Amino acid sequence: MKSSLQYRTDRIVSVDILRGIVMIIMALDHVRDFTHITAITGSPTDLATTTVPLFFTRWITHFCAPVFVFLSGLSAYLHGQGKTTKELSSFLIKRGIWLIFAEIVIMSLILTFNPLYEVILLGVIWVIGWAMIFLGILIRGGYKLVAVIGIVLVFGHDLVNYLVLPQPGTVTRTLLDIFLTTSGSVVPYAEGRLVIIAYAILPWTGVICLGYAFGKFFGKQTSVEKRRKTLLVAGLLITALFILLRLVNQYGEPQPWTVQPNSIYTFLSFLNLSKYPPSLQFLCMTIGPALLVLYLTDQWRGKIPAVLSVYGRVPFFYFVLHFFLIHLITVVLFFATGHGVGEIVDASSPFLFRPANYGFSLGVVYLVWILVVFLMYFPCKWYMRYKATHDKWWLSYV
Repeated sequence: MKSSLQYRTDRIVSVDILRGIVMIIMALDHVRDFTHITAITGSPTDLATTTVPLFFTRWITHFCAPVFVFLSGLSAYLHGQGKTTKELSSFLIKRGIWLIFAEIVIMSLILTFNPLYEVILLGVIWVIGWAMIFLGILIRGGYKLVAVIGIVLVFGHDLVNYLVLPQPGTVTRTLLDIFLTTSGSVVPYAEGRLVIIAYAILPWTGVICLGYAFGKFFGKQTSVEKRRKTLLVAGLLITALFILLRLVNQYGEPQPWTVQPNSIYTFLSFLNLSKYPPSLQFLCMTIGPALLVLYLTDQWRGKIPAVLSVYGRVPFFYFVLHFFLIHLITVVLFFATGHGVGEIVDASSPFLFRPANYGFSLGVVYLVWILVVFLMYFPCKWYMRYKATHDKWWLSYV
C-alpha cells in the first residue's frame, strides 16, 4: 500500500476536469429521466412539443456520451504507457468484459430496481465495454490501424442511411441494429422479459479508437506546447466541419434541419442531431468543442478545477452511485407525493417507482440535480483519495 501522502502526479489535469464537467452534466439528463413529468411520455427534442429550456436541458447533455467514450480511449492510451501492447490489450479486453457484466447485472438492477430483471437496459457502459474489447484487439495491429479504423467508422457509418435495411425482427436486422443502427431496439429474451439496446457498438467503437489515437498528443513524447496547439487546431476544425456539414444538409445526419415557424426553433432544428446511433455531425458538434475545452483547461488550476477533478477521477464509481442516488430520491418523492404501492409497477415504464405520468416541472428537476451533484462530491472525494493511496489490482476496474 502506498503512503497516505503519496499521490499520483502524472495525471493530465485537463482530462480530469473535462471528464468531471461531463459527469456533472450527465446527472442532469438522468435526473430528468426519473423526475420530469414528460420524460417518458414525450421527447425533449420534438420541436412540435418541446420548449426552449427543455430542449437545451437535453441538448447540453448530448456532449456527455461522446466525450465520455472519447476520453475512455484517450485514457486507454495513457494507461498503456510503460506497458507492452500485449499487457494493454489484455487489460482492455478484461475491463470490457467487466463493463458488459456490470451493465447487465449491476446497472440494470439500479436503473429499474427490479430484482427479477424483467427489463435489461444496455446503455453507455455496455457499449464502452464492447468498444474496449475491440480496441484491445485492434491495438495489436498497431497505432495506425486503430486511427484508421476510428476514422472509417466515425466518418463512414452514416453510409448505412442510404441502404435498404432488412425487415425488423429478422436476425440480420437485429445484428445490424446492435452493431450499427439501433435507436433503441427492444428485444424479447423470454416471455414478459425485454432487453433494450440503446447504443450501437461500431459507431461508438470508432469514437473510442479516435480517442486512443488522440492520446498520443497527451503522451510523454509530446510537449505541452504541441499538445495545446493540436487541441486548438483540431477543436476549431472539427467544430467548423460540423457547421459546414450542417449547412450543406446532405451527409452525416439522417435528420436534416428545416425552417421552423420562428428563428429560434429554426436554430433548434439546426442543433437537433441524432445520438442513436451517433451521426457524424453529432460527433463533430460534441467532440470539437470538447477539444477546445481541453485546450482552455490545460493550464487551469485552483479550487474550481480541483472540485471538477474529484468527479472526473472516479467516473465509473460516480456513474453507478449517482444512478442509485437518483433512483432512491425518486422513490422518496414517489411516496412523498401521495403515490401508493399499487403504482410502483407501470407497464409503460421500465423503472419501478416511476410511473409514466409521474414527475415534476423542469425547475424541480434542476433542484434535484443540484442536490445529487452536491451529495455525490463527498463519496467521490473519499474514493479518489482511496484510489490515490492504494495499489490494489481491482481499482483499475472501478
